[in-house]
Amino acid sequence: MSEESARLERPRERVGVYFDFENIVISRYNQLHGEGAFAKDKVRNRVTYKPEAEVTTRIRQAMVDVDAILDYAATFGPITVSRAYADWSTPVNARHQRQLVDHAVDLIQLFPAVAALKNGADIRLAIDVMEDLFRHDNLTHIVIVAGDSDYIPLAQRCRRLDRVVIGIGVSGATSSALASACDVFTDYDSIPGTARSTSLTPPTAGPISVVATKPATPKAGAKAGAKAAPKAGAKKPPGAKTIAKNAPAKRVPALAAGTSTAKTAPASTIQPTTPTAGPVDIQRLDASPKARKAATALLLRAVEQLASNDQEWQHASAVKSTMRQLDPVFQEGSLGFSQFADFLKSRHQTVEIKEQTAGAPVLLKLRS
Repeated sequence: MSEESARLERPRERVGVYFDFENIVISRYNQLHGEGAFAKDKVRNRVTYKPEAEVTTRIRQAMVDVDAILDYAATFGPITVSRAYADWSTPVNARHQRQLVDHAVDLIQLFPAVAALKNGADIRLAIDVMEDLFRHDNLTHIVIVAGDSDYIPLAQRCRRLDRVVIGIGVSGATSSALASACDVFTDYDSIPGTARSTSLTPPTAGPISVVATKPATPKAGAKAGAKAAPKAGAKKPPGAKTIAKNAPAKRVPALAAGTSTAKTAPASTIQPTTPTAGPVDIQRLDASPKARKAATALLLRAVEQLASNDQEWQHASAVKSTMRQLDPVFQEGSLGFSQFADFLKSRHQTVEIKEQTAGAPVLLKLRS
């Protein structure tokens, strides 16, 4: 194949990916650990990370999967522009540098201009997107990885310039108006490759065991008389320590599971370990009664809209496409369903599904 033929066969679609990285990091942390947890844990100003510290585990759990996001963006076409905006001098952001550099993502440094640490990525990102659109005519898809409502005008302007806008945000921290301004909006947890559940188990010191404290060994050259027991009523020298035969032993964390210790303290001296939190299913965080009711209403609207084609049965793929057009936020994954067909079956009281042979398209209609 000649070079010219290969150039002609290349797809026209070109994708630009723009991360408001600090926004997505904070949103992910708060999603897993509670509203405002990022500020309460003072994650931004934390310089060192002790491996045994609870906040270190929480930060590790909230790591953003850059690989999954870029793989998803690549499904729309080859990625020609990719930039990530953040203050990369902040350790919590710097932890993601290797992932980004491995994918040739440009890291745009944004130093905080004021003491309030206002994130200025939205302005810089919007300017760069508009510049890229006018400099690169073949840039057809714009992927904005953020959830801030400040990006609504940017999404609207990109669509006016005949570009497809894809938004990616964290559930619970994304503006619904931004999702509506995008052609397609995808929840981070519904992207293939991201973890569906994250263990929120805080780090513990392990089983508590006890060891006896040994008395200090006399230094070499000490007088022989120093070894003799002190006389009754004699005053103890400063710093001298004695251990009673039945004194409670000092409690220290075990070095490893199953490690034996010199002595065992009475059961009353052993403190129970703090119970750990169980895993939280991120996929079902939004599966609230309100969200399920809204999804059912959206399904009704989509089927009713398609019913105008005078066909009794509608293709499930067309129904899903219409639902995404009516509400770009809709994702069956955020409701706890791995497939759209499973979502339809859960609404059997609303729609009737036509059973066909394996491999045939799924058909449905509203129940009368």
